[in-house]
Amino acid sequence: MSFLEYNVKSAPTGWRKILHLNWALALLLTTVACVGFLMLYSVAGGSFDPWASAQMKRFVLGFSVMLIVAMVPIWFWRNMSVLAYAASIILLLYVEFFGSTGGGAQRWIDLGFIRLQPSEMAKITVVMMLAAYYDWLDLGKVSNPVYIIAPLAIIGLPVALTFMQPDLGTALLIMMGGGAVIFMAGVHWLYFATVIGLGVGAVTAVLASRGTEWALLAEYQYRRIDTFLDPSIDPLGSGYHITQSQIALGSGGWTGRGFMQGTQIRGEFLPESHTDFIFPTLAEEFGFVGGASLLLLYVLILVFCIATALMARDRYASLMVMGVAVTFFLYFGINMAMVMGLAPVVGVPLPLVSYGGSAMLVLMAAFGLVQSAHVHRVR
Repeated sequence: MSFLEYNVKSAPTGWRKILHLNWALALLLTTVACVGFLMLYSVAGGSFDPWASAQMKRFVLGFSVMLIVAMVPIWFWRNMSVLAYAASIILLLYVEFFGSTGGGAQRWIDLGFIRLQPSEMAKITVVMMLAAYYDWLDLGKVSNPVYIIAPLAIIGLPVALTFMQPDLGTALLIMMGGGAVIFMAGVHWLYFATVIGLGVGAVTAVLASRGTEWALLAEYQYRRIDTFLDPSIDPLGSGYHITQSQIALGSGGWTGRGFMQGTQIRGEFLPESHTDFIFPTLAEEFGFVGGASLLLLYVLILVFCIATALMARDRYASLMVMGVAVTFFLYFGINMAMVMGLAPVVGVPLPLVSYGGSAMLVLMAAFGLVQSAHVHRVR
């Protein structure tokens, strides 16, 4: 018996859990966060204030939350899924009536030290609730129409409340993340074909409603669609963000202009360069190599999540971890597609890199659930 094995077996339960954490995953998360600190420092013109220092503090808090969540057995989080989901719904309802407004949307609860965005919390609690539901449900009933109603309601309620804020990007992420859990639970593909057909009909209705009294989207959301289809129609207005983003992406070339040498940032041409459009900042300064390296880090995080899901001994842990992995993929996939002009601009942050408190804390708590599934996979 080696010294390490002896100490692991003889150490207190808490220390044994810490040793059994997936430290490779923790290191990857820290590395991605450090990329964010670096870019926020650059965007601020070589200063830790106002963004980088605040982001560092949030990451330290988030990392602590991840460790705390990881120490708690996964069965406890299964039992807490209903309560966590209910709490997110209550907070979404609170935002609807008493929430703080910013940028024309009512999405936040001002806690003083942080502005909490409950819709970010809903992305994970929906995954937890669906995983608990399908862990409870007999496998033979998964595709029974009667038992499809509850998952649709679990997804539909937070999606509707988020859409009303309005926050189309987050509503889509909640819907797609929840849909992925349903698919992985084994629901028959015909249900998804029906949903896709309804989605096509909904898109048609949305486009047809423009300019009418029953318009289904706000005008700025319609302009985002126009901009997505042809950014040149309004290069100084609604198409400005994506036009400047594409210029920044192209000007970086293979290796970039160098740290803090990006012309789009120094000239303040790229709006929201510290939040939704931080990836073009990185690509201009570090080029294709820098952008591809960040993407590789994201993919490695996904690989570790999928490995944890495959090793899980129970259905809840497996579905929950895969749901977190899909949600994380949607975060960076949609953001990168958005800034490249491959998807409409819907306001999705780049995970662990974009400035923001709610997204950071919720993601780190979600990875705490992944770590809990990893630590407690043998029961």
